[in-house]
Amino acid sequence: MKVFVVNCGSSSIKYQLFSMATESVLAKGIVERVGQDGAKLTHTKGNGDRLQKQVEAPNHSAALALVVETLLDKDAGVLSSIGEIEGVGHRVVHGGEAISASTIIDQRVIDIIKDNARLAPLHNPANLSGIESAMAVIPHVPHVAVFDTAFLATLPPVAYRYAVPTEWYTEHHVRRYGFHGTSHRFVTQRAAEILGKSVDKVNLITVHLGNGCSMTAISGGKAVDHSMGMTPLEGLVMGTRSGDIDPAIVLYMQREGATAQEIDKTLNSRSGLLGLSGKLSDMRDLLEQVDAGDKNAELAVEVFVYRIVKYIGAYHAILPGLDAVILTGGIGENSLPVRRRICKALARLGAEGDNHRNEQTRGGKAGAITTDASRLAVWVVPTNEELMIARDTAALAGK
Repeated sequence: MKVFVVNCGSSSIKYQLFSMATESVLAKGIVERVGQDGAKLTHTKGNGDRLQKQVEAPNHSAALALVVETLLDKDAGVLSSIGEIEGVGHRVVHGGEAISASTIIDQRVIDIIKDNARLAPLHNPANLSGIESAMAVIPHVPHVAVFDTAFLATLPPVAYRYAVPTEWYTEHHVRRYGFHGTSHRFVTQRAAEILGKSVDKVNLITVHLGNGCSMTAISGGKAVDHSMGMTPLEGLVMGTRSGDIDPAIVLYMQREGATAQEIDKTLNSRSGLLGLSGKLSDMRDLLEQVDAGDKNAELAVEVFVYRIVKYIGAYHAILPGLDAVILTGGIGENSLPVRRRICKALARLGAEGDNHRNEQTRGGKAGAITTDASRLAVWVVPTNEELMIARDTAALAGK
């Protein structure tokens, strides 16, 4: 079975084509600057052959048509017929309270995605545009929506409700939803497999660290708390997002003359590591500046790690037990210095970092980075959201 996975942003389309028999990637790529001048297609076959070219992509439909054309191309392609694709999986950010699992897309699901666009105005409309375009270009096969919020639908009210008037929740849907759920679900399943436990018995703290960062407390394989909130702004320090702040700061800055739009942009695009360092949001660049003696860069990294460790302590307190802390995402999988700092800061909880193991898990390899004697195990488990989407799509399309 071949499954085509689509991740549609406001001006881009990322895609991967899987052979589910071996769960191998036959081809992957991205169309950038959709709807703008200078659109570009980058396409890579499973054997590593790469195609990059300027294209005309005035909208998502045109961009997807180009992708399908490339998949069928006699040189760059990997398909002899579009009929080889038996299912199409779509990443969708927000399903609200209406959807708690991946699902075949029908009019009801489309209406739910539209309705929740007010909760994810930057993402759901783009996701829906990708769905409608793909259904037009690749008709007559099941299309499946895999929601970032779905895995987090098991959060209990004590975790997802804010202490605000009830009508804010009932009338305006103000609550914690959480994001990155597909990544947290994948690493939960993979960690349970590595640890030799059934998923419904595993207790974890999964830590997704990239430009966006989030953490989930996992009890018996289910999410019971999560760091992101009604939006992805809450929680950990991120590349350009502030994470947790006193909400009264927003009101204070308004009184100081800032508009709501300016504050929104500042908290989402000018804060986090960028705000603390004054110039950099990429952890690799920051660590280079730390080595060069930059005090602002050092503070940014320290705050980043401090917030992670504080959340781990809180989640440890609410779980019935803890099999491991799982680090994933671009930083979690690749930044050895950040991983060393996290293990060192978790020493009070019994973590004993192992520098040799930390080195061995360089480059996206799974493995423990603490000693066998460590009372708190810390593992690196690479995530694969696209494969998770492909698996869900294959399971539902197969029915």
